[in-house]
Amino acid sequence: MEENKIICSHCGAEITDDDYSMVNGQIVCSECVEQHTTICDSCGAIIWTSESYGDDYTTLCHHCYQNHYTRCSICNLLLHEDDCYNLNGEDLCNDCYHDEVDKCRNIHDYSYKPEPIFYGESSRYFGVELEIDGAGKDDDNAEELLKIANFDGVKEQMFVKSDGSLDDGMEIVTHPMTLDYHKHFCWERIMKRAIALGYRSHQTNTCGLHIHVNRNCFGDSREEQDEVISRILYFVETHWNEMLKFSRRSEYSMNRWAARYGFEKTGREILDKAKKCSYGRYTAVNLCNYSTIEFRMFRGTLKYNTLIAALELVNAICDIAVGMSDEGLQKLSWSEFVSDINDTELIQYLKERNLYINERINTEEDL
Repeated sequence: MEENKIICSHCGAEITDDDYSMVNGQIVCSECVEQHTTICDSCGAIIWTSESYGDDYTTLCHHCYQNHYTRCSICNLLLHEDDCYNLNGEDLCNDCYHDEVDKCRNIHDYSYKPEPIFYGESSRYFGVELEIDGAGKDDDNAEELLKIANFDGVKEQMFVKSDGSLDDGMEIVTHPMTLDYHKHFCWERIMKRAIALGYRSHQTNTCGLHIHVNRNCFGDSREEQDEVISRILYFVETHWNEMLKFSRRSEYSMNRWAARYGFEKTGREILDKAKKCSYGRYTAVNLCNYSTIEFRMFRGTLKYNTLIAALELVNAICDIAVGMSDEGLQKLSWSEFVSDINDTELIQYLKERNLYINERINTEEDL
């Protein structure tokens, strides 16, 4: 009986004297191995030259390339995972990483959270996160804005972070400040300079204005704080239409970035629902932070009156949540709420938005 012939799977030639190798489970003659295959530098496997990965210096099989290597997102250099740097979610080689760090000495990563410095004398503090877009995540621009805020003789009052939700911008963040301190802070100069540099905030589809309030201003214990926070949630849900109008956001934008929890008969029920469900931080009042609650519903702005009005509104909501009972808050109408407001910037803004006892005035363009 004639013995079974051994055939090269690549060229079809008959193989004699066991002169072959296995490539991907297939028999390949020594001539084809020499001409059409190579060896993975990582695992030593024989692979087809046409299916090799890597560069001029490193040959890799698909498995090793996918599982242990990447490429620098700037210069495209092949990198082993042990030699890779990560900056803002991007893989970088050593040279590009340090170049980018040197370029962005004034712009921190999104995760940057310094030890807070408190400015002003009060039990209630507000931290502002203001997103600006359209003129670049530019270190020189950030430096210009920081020089206005952090002048000689004053500790850091403001810092700048990168934000992946922006197209071509950055996020301005303040340390905790009292409402009065914010009113005397150099917001107007910062905003005018940002506009001159080409940034916009309201006039984008990306920017928000977020205001943090320290939880411990609502009470000493977690239970006391929850009582006040439940009334804040109840007010926001009860007056959702007015809050939407105040925010300058569309309903679509609000649902995407600052969704409501949904109305219930009591604030405690809304709070319980917020705690039981995984809403995440993209809610009108974000409760995910341990030390603060965050009002996220406002669209970004580079108009001084709009920013101060948002701070004054948050402060007024906190005031009634602290000072009123559940029953009193349930009876409070929007017109009754705004009739007790004495803050100049807030009254001006409410009139501009037709939210002040049916009184409307002309308004300047928001930027």
